[in-house]
Parts: sequence; C-alpha cells; structure tokens
Amino acid sequence: MDLFDLSASEILGTTGVSMLLIAFFLNLFGLVRRSSFKYLLLNLAGGGLACYASYLIDFFPFVILEGTWTVVALVGLMMMMRRRAAA
Repeated sequence: MDLFDLSASEILGTTGVSMLLIAFFLNLFGLVRRSSFKYLLLNLAGGGLACYASYLIDFFPFVILEGTWTVVALVGLMMMMRRRAAA
C-alpha cells in the first residue's frame, strides 16, 4: 500500500483513531484530565471520524463501538458545559 494512495475512509479512520490515542496518552501521562474540554473534544471528534470511516467501509461492529464512544463523549461535554454555566 502506497502512503499517498489512501482512500477517504482510510484517511478519516486513521485521523480519528489517532485522535483517540492522543487523548488516551495525554490522560495516561497526566497531561489532561478525563473531564477536560480537550480530552472530551478529542474523543468526540476522533470517535466521530472513526465511526464515519467504519460506516464507509460497511463495518458495523465498529460503527456501533465508535458511535457509542462519540455519544458518550458528547454527553460528557454537555455535562461539563452545563456545570460551567451553573457556576
């Protein structure tokens, strides 16, 4: 496989999974907290991209996995914003 001959689903999937892994590593090494905006946003965007890439290749087990990941990150962001607005 040529590095410059990637399909749209491969580019989207690679970008999404990279974002998820970056969030994981940043959290693991104490550089971001699980409840931080950056962490939740990386999970939301990464999960969404990975979900869409999985949809494009008709791999529905990962559509469910990444879709759930995206929804959980979105709920976490909404809860964080609600708490900040109430403070």
